[in-house]
Amino acid sequence: MTSMLQGAPWLLAHSSMLPINQPRKISLYGNDYVIWKDVQGSIHALPNACPHMGAMLSEGWCEVSSNGESAISCPFHALQFDASGCTVLPGANKKNISLLKPLELIVQDKFIWTYGGYEPKIEIPSILNEIAQTCQFVGHTADRSVETDLLTMLLNMHDYNHQNGTHRELFRITEVQFQQFVDEGHVSHAFYEMPTAPYSLIEKIKKPDLLLLPTKFNAHLENHFPFFIIFHGETSVGKAAQCHFFVPEAENITRTYVIFFYQPKHPIFKIFGSIFLNFAKVVVDQDADILGKIYPNSPQKIRLNNEVGMDWVKRNFENFPAVVTPNLSR
Repeated sequence: MTSMLQGAPWLLAHSSMLPINQPRKISLYGNDYVIWKDVQGSIHALPNACPHMGAMLSEGWCEVSSNGESAISCPFHALQFDASGCTVLPGANKKNISLLKPLELIVQDKFIWTYGGYEPKIEIPSILNEIAQTCQFVGHTADRSVETDLLTMLLNMHDYNHQNGTHRELFRITEVQFQQFVDEGHVSHAFYEMPTAPYSLIEKIKKPDLLLLPTKFNAHLENHFPFFIIFHGETSVGKAAQCHFFVPEAENITRTYVIFFYQPKHPIFKIFGSIFLNFAKVVVDQDADILGKIYPNSPQKIRLNNEVGMDWVKRNFENFPAVVTPNLSR
């Protein structure tokens, strides 16, 4: 069993998360890369350490040529590296051989995937492309690195009993009424309801965003091991798909972020996009906070009902990349 599941595809970003010609550092499997998008919309990624003296290329800038192609400039000595990792040294009149091996990217529509240089062991799921074709993109939020290993992160995100503890503040969830778990191997679905304690009228007047919180959350989580979870929500004014992603940056650091889509039934739904993104950020921040307050390797002496999602994660993690015959549907 590998702790970072080498051979799985990871969604590094949605194209909207990369402003044109603005380099950004990303990490995967303990390696750092610089990623950028040129004016033509092409995405490039190189190892982040300059091969001269190790400066972080992500702290540099992009130089654009007359044909619109861009090269990344080292912030230390201004050496320029093109998308293939080649540079022209001072005093030379031609490019040298590539000194930086590009990270292989798989761009599907606006979704930027990679296997991190490892042989693919499972396929990239098509569900995100299907969502993008039928829904409107709202935005992204809560992009952060959390000091926890991938397995712990996944277990937390599939622990349905933690909703009325970790997420009690703001959402005031009082209990989790679990209904069904459908196990389809590397894909699963969880259905449950979460009643909430009401806010007073004065509280809602002081903070109008609270008017959007329901008296009961009807949750349908569509889980795709190990890369993301889709929270399907529906109101009288539209449907939403909140996609929550995970990327193993290093052995004990996991990156997470959310991208949000909606299918409006009424134009007013669009107005609420930023509010829903703020709610998603609160959820991620609360999860990250509680993960920093758990003793590692503490023995579990109590088992709660409906830990079926955590069992699903453990089984897939232990057997990756094989798909074991599902036996947890209930």
